[in-house]
Amino acid sequence: MTDRFPTGLDSTYRLNQGIEIPCFGLGVFQMGPGAETERAVRWALESEYRMIDTATLYKNEADVGNGVRASEFERSDVFVTTKLWHTDHGYESSQRACRESLQRLGFDYVDLYLIHWPRAPTPADRLASWRGLVKLQKEGLCRAIGVSNYSVRHLQELLADSEVVPAVNQVEFHPFVYDPELLTFCGDHGIRLEAYSPITRGRRLDDPTVGGIARARKRSPAQVLLRWGIQHGIVEIPKSIHQERIIENAQVFDFELGPNEMSALDGLAGGARVGAGNPAEIP
Repeated sequence: MTDRFPTGLDSTYRLNQGIEIPCFGLGVFQMGPGAETERAVRWALESEYRMIDTATLYKNEADVGNGVRASEFERSDVFVTTKLWHTDHGYESSQRACRESLQRLGFDYVDLYLIHWPRAPTPADRLASWRGLVKLQKEGLCRAIGVSNYSVRHLQELLADSEVVPAVNQVEFHPFVYDPELLTFCGDHGIRLEAYSPITRGRRLDDPTVGGIARARKRSPAQVLLRWGIQHGIVEIPKSIHQERIIENAQVFDFELGPNEMSALDGLAGGARVGAGNPAEIP
């Protein structure tokens, strides 16, 4: 193993806005409200995860907050992300929406607040949302701010309008939707790429290339996909409601994929997305 990749769940990346983000966390998309989400959060924190990713859309912010409070950890020990839904675009409405998320979470601040999608009535509305997030950060309600599902074009639009560069761009990212142009653009501008659905919501785990590497490495297909992302410098946030899989997903820091394996996985690009459409098609 080299030391150029994260070495464990305690590994972090320093964001361009001056805070550290864990390299790996738990996503809670499509988790049921109440006990299901609270259990998953508790299991993840017990397994040394230190990041939980939620959103207004997921309708489980309150359960994430409860799960963090029920753990043995201080609020400051857990990195929590939530997101602005596209129906709340705008300068004033984005600020109101963030405060409502904080109320549901039961927190005084969120570590990372993202614009969930660039879908908005007009490009001016999403730019106004970003200005709203900048104000929220200045007020201390968000330690860092960023975007989600932004294409290179959307990022260029934002950067042309604001001096504040997003800390994170969270997108669907795995070998089947590998986008080296986006990865390079984000890297060149100091934006950390973060992957949702990094294990394809389980839909491509039977792929022959992934399976062959998994068998050769004596690893699960999910672990191979997650390790691929780690070696591309991507923050990974796989979702699971099963304790054993939450633990298994994080066991990706004690092996390394070779150049030929990485190239083979890169070559799977062009597959179908598992998320809600292609962001590049949003005006």
